[in-house]
Amino acid sequence: QVQLVESGGGLVQAGGSLRLSCAASEHTFSSYGMGWLRQAPGKEREFVAAIDRSGRNTYYADSVKGRFTMSRDDAKNTMYLQMNSLKPEDTAVYYCAAAEGYYYATQANEYTYWGQGTQVTVSS
Repeated sequence: QVQLVESGGGLVQAGGSLRLSCAASEHTFSSYGMGWLRQAPGKEREFVAAIDRSGRNTYYADSVKGRFTMSRDDAKNTMYLQMNSLKPEDTAVYYCAAAEGYYYATQANEYTYWGQGTQVTVSS
């Protein structure tokens, strides 16, 4: 069973930064494609960023490219989402997730296991 626990959300002004963390159960990163997704009120869950099993390649939604950076620390079983130049439209609940059977995944419906989510609110 994969366990994922996010932390690091909060309230920030537009233009500010936040770093989200996701603590995963052991061996998760080598076995699953990992990703960050988000869901804003009244909207469907959407892909934000992904990292492949090797940890060498990352993928981003166009809306966050150049502003967000995903990384992971295998020794700590933790992955991160560094979010810079935040905009009010980035406001959402952010989830880390694991995609069973995928080397990497860029669609929300490809993800199998989800954390509980962490709220990010960007004020204008």
